[in-house]
Amino acid sequence: MHFGHSQKMLDFQERVSRFFNAEVLPRHRDWVQQVIRDGKEADFLPALRQKARTEGLWNLALPELAETEPGTRLSNLEFAPLAEIMGKLPWGSQVFNCQAPDVPNMVMLQSLATPEQKRSWLNPLLDGTTRSAFAMTEPDVASSDASNIATRMAFEGDNIRINGRKWFATGGGHPDCSFLIVMGVSDPDAARTARQSMVIVPTDTPGVNITRNLRYLGWEDHVAPIAQIELEDVVVPASNLIGERGKGFKGAQVRLGPARVHHAMRCIGMAEMLVELMIARARERTAFGRDVIDYDTTQRWVAEARVEIDMNRLAVQHAAWLLDQGGESASWRPVSMIKVSVPNMLQKIADRALQIFGAMGGVDDVPIHHAFSYARWFRIGDGPDEVHLRQIFRTEPQPDWTIATSPYVSIPEIAQAQMKAAE
Repeated sequence: MHFGHSQKMLDFQERVSRFFNAEVLPRHRDWVQQVIRDGKEADFLPALRQKARTEGLWNLALPELAETEPGTRLSNLEFAPLAEIMGKLPWGSQVFNCQAPDVPNMVMLQSLATPEQKRSWLNPLLDGTTRSAFAMTEPDVASSDASNIATRMAFEGDNIRINGRKWFATGGGHPDCSFLIVMGVSDPDAARTARQSMVIVPTDTPGVNITRNLRYLGWEDHVAPIAQIELEDVVVPASNLIGERGKGFKGAQVRLGPARVHHAMRCIGMAEMLVELMIARARERTAFGRDVIDYDTTQRWVAEARVEIDMNRLAVQHAAWLLDQGGESASWRPVSMIKVSVPNMLQKIADRALQIFGAMGGVDDVPIHHAFSYARWFRIGDGPDEVHLRQIFRTEPQPDWTIATSPYVSIPEIAQAQMKAAE
């Protein structure tokens, strides 16, 4: 991996940064007022999105775009520093049509969808005229093991009948969400990871009921509202099947790699934003006769944050580079590592930012509590820490020697004999 940025990457970083600082950041107060406090859509957002598209800053996270599709074909590594910039604000990615869960859904549709499915569902996502959701997690089972999925898909001639309950379907509660990508069991007697299929389900299909929007630790995802969904005798054409029947488990991996990397990229941006806020707050507040910035604890927290951010940034870029080189099979281990490391880093920094800000840190005036809740959610969403750590351990090389024969340890002969006897 080469650590220097190409001129192309530097140019894009400068363009996105300039646009973000001039057009997006100054509107954050308006976004908070309209979206969070008034519960409305941001009236300035459509024009801002169109301006970003006009300037060629659109669909930046899709390296496999066809020449006829709108967007800029950047690699995952090239996109990484841009996602950081966008990730400084909860709604930043939306301006550039780079928001979750639409981008990983686009990646999967690019890879697995039929030409007709692309015309009907992918193209509107690329144009930014619709939104989507990925419905896999369920309330009645431990969804950290995706093979537990209980939703049933019955193939009936030219149709598929779906029954089940989903929740934490990111984006499913957005008013512009026109379709769900639903994971369910189509072949219950097949092998453990060959039972599931994925199907496109339009949200206006009879039997689809968005029962409620969900919050996590009191935090609401205003960009991609999280939904709980009931699917009762939902019937869709069999042509809505994504990829092959029984290959849903494998197909989902196509979107999970980029999704995890993109989440980690945005977390780096959030962490950078938190450090800026911590320093600004500590410089302008005085406690017990000293500026807060002059306390050793504050300086240590900021310095430790810098160490953690820079180390995690390199790990994220390495995972992105491997994803570009060989896809999911070549990058899953580094992706799992950043999936564990990055949200833990962000949660730690957010917790310290809350401490420095005091009571103000937990209100909507600043995005600190958003970063904390997002980080805590990310430690569960897209696979909990424990699952990723388990997989990382399983691929850790195991030594072919015991402590008694270790080349690193010098053990007296009598103790060595006792150890061998115990074996």
